[in-house]
Amino acid sequence: MNPLLFAFYGDDFTGSADAMEALTINGVKTALFLGHPTQERLQAELADLNAVGISGVSRTMTPEQMDAELPDQLSLLNSLGTGIVHYKVCATFDSSPTIGSIGHAADIAFKVINPDFGVIVQGIPLLGRYIAFGNHFTVYGDDRFRLDRHPVMSKHPITPMGEGDLRVHFNMQSEKNVKLIDLVHLTESDQALSERFDRCIEEGNEIVLFDTLDDTHLMRIGELLHKKSQTKKIFGLGSSGFEYAMARYWRREGIVSEPEPFGPAGPVDQLIVISGSAAANTAEQIRYAVAQGFVSIPLHTDRLVDDAAAEEERNRAISKGLEALSQEKNIIISATIGPDDPIIEKTRDTINQLGIDPSETGPRIARQQGLILRELLQETGLGRVCVAGGDTCSYALRQLDIHSLKLLMPIAPAAPLCDTASDNPTFDGLQVASKGGQIGAPNYFLQVLEGKV
Repeated sequence: MNPLLFAFYGDDFTGSADAMEALTINGVKTALFLGHPTQERLQAELADLNAVGISGVSRTMTPEQMDAELPDQLSLLNSLGTGIVHYKVCATFDSSPTIGSIGHAADIAFKVINPDFGVIVQGIPLLGRYIAFGNHFTVYGDDRFRLDRHPVMSKHPITPMGEGDLRVHFNMQSEKNVKLIDLVHLTESDQALSERFDRCIEEGNEIVLFDTLDDTHLMRIGELLHKKSQTKKIFGLGSSGFEYAMARYWRREGIVSEPEPFGPAGPVDQLIVISGSAAANTAEQIRYAVAQGFVSIPLHTDRLVDDAAAEEERNRAISKGLEALSQEKNIIISATIGPDDPIIEKTRDTINQLGIDPSETGPRIARQQGLILRELLQETGLGRVCVAGGDTCSYALRQLDIHSLKLLMPIAPAAPLCDTASDNPTFDGLQVASKGGQIGAPNYFLQVLEGKV
């Protein structure tokens, strides 16, 4: 029986899969559950696992919706008895007091888990995410930007980042005291660092934020938190940098077994791509794939958000998809191609005319895309799909009766190929690649088709 070391809740699917990947590639045997797993299903898997994750959708929730969703999920994870329970958030920490509030999630977690303290580990050097003196910096192209000056995240349509200092940003959403352990502190001896951490808590700070510039910092953080978790209950906030910190330390110390090598999954004859991302990076990937022979099927999302027109638009996309697949083509069904696609403004106008909350736009479209994907899979029996966009993955995949996933192989950092489990034979064993909008090389969809890095 493997020791159960870690439990996490991911606020969207792509982030949850990213966390599972970070753990698994370092030898931490992990299963990711969609929604709220039953105790029976959870117990049936535990003997073979070092870590358990639940993929949620709280990134798009209001605080009131979080109040209804998170307590039961976090209570279930807490009942597993791990020294650390992690609330996994996007690598950009984007959130607001009204949508996806990380601070409100922390307030709920402190009530449910009753930890001795909380920590924030947000930097992921592998993905170009850095924390320096409490400020979040992110790579974009060949440059690095503080998050509040980032060309994309500072203009996010739902949760624009107007503050780069994570302490200030967090305290717009929660009143919990946050203390920084900065880059200079991370050069101290192990004993001095441990004592500094203890003083932070003794002085009344409920959460400690760590700077992170490189993997050495992550290793030091992992060692410190592992040792603290032997006698203390820790609530963690942050990106998959948290998973990398813990997993790499456990691997170095032999606490988990060395990971088995991941071979290529190999090619499939055909691939369905569902994209809901407006990111320029995903647009480039779509154009690259189309140049390689993929058939693009743009959606009229202004119709998908309208209950009166959604079914007709869904059937149109399904018909076009089946036609292309019958001609042995690969297909991309996309909600938008890039941030300047005119369909975005047209859809926004429809949302306003119908009086729909703008925060519901993404989930509405993603659910419809999930229904399109479900029908295509039922009609064709294809065994591999790719879903692009955080909201799209979170809501679309919930239409497929999938109850859990495990890593099949890494494709690109934070964009793995997974093997799924379902009680529905159509979806059991389905291979699913998922990626956030800004993740992956231009040829990412071709990599998924070919099942290789």
